[in-house]
Amino acid sequence: MNKIYSAEEYVELINNALYSFVHLTGDEEDEVSKAMLYSLENGGKRVRPMLVLEFCRACGGNAEKALEFACALEMIHTYSLIHDDLPCMDNDDFRRGKPSCHKKFGEATALLAGDGLLTLAFSVASGANLSAENKIKAVKLLADCAGHLGMIGGQTMDLQHEGKSITLEQLRKTDALKTGRLIYAACILGCVAADADEEKIKAAAVYAECIGLAFQIVDDLLDITSTAEELGKPIGSDAENNKSTYPALLGIECSREYVDELTKQAVEAIACFGENSTFLSDYAVKLSNRKN
Repeated sequence: MNKIYSAEEYVELINNALYSFVHLTGDEEDEVSKAMLYSLENGGKRVRPMLVLEFCRACGGNAEKALEFACALEMIHTYSLIHDDLPCMDNDDFRRGKPSCHKKFGEATALLAGDGLLTLAFSVASGANLSAENKIKAVKLLADCAGHLGMIGGQTMDLQHEGKSITLEQLRKTDALKTGRLIYAACILGCVAADADEEKIKAAAVYAECIGLAFQIVDDLLDITSTAEELGKPIGSDAENNKSTYPALLGIECSREYVDELTKQAVEAIACFGENSTFLSDYAVKLSNRKN
């Protein structure tokens, strides 16, 4: 029987592995390695890697077998945050209550640290103790979801939409790429690591789509309703950058209702996992009610 992990145990497992992957491949005194570790170690809920590990376990696999896939995805996510914070992008000085990577190490080092994490991710994923076929599937999935037709495509659309009025459908499409594709990658990577059947992969895809969109709507709501202390970064940046958001288009109450409906759909989608759906169902609810 596969070990059942708590969220706290998953986070500890992920954090230890992330440190070892960067520590073993880099020079501790190298500024880029320092910046990579600084950004990786700067908090975070580890949503994406946790989903990789739990979907692997829920599909009957050993969660630790998917650890390289999980860490690779978190490296890609962290690189995107480093670049997002740069002056040429969102120009944020803080991330999770600490100075952004470029404020701590300078813009050039931050840029290179992001590049370093992105490229290291594929080295780590390819080193997983899984079949060559599954590693190829994973590397392709990571590249597709993170690339110009995935997350980067969504970030491009997000920048293009600044200062413009866009429709709800345009906003959904942007967020399905910008936020949703890495969450989709997380869920499917776990299935790939466990050799899941098609039914479970399809269920994971629906779950990912629903919680991915809900996650972004909650982000938009928190930028209005939370505090800088709770979020660890300045609030109101969406309005300051003239970004279209769900609260702006739907209102706060309707946005909250939308989150609840998406969460319900996510939970229903994974009914085929039976008793193995408990963690994932509870986690979807927890993400919908988060305060930071």
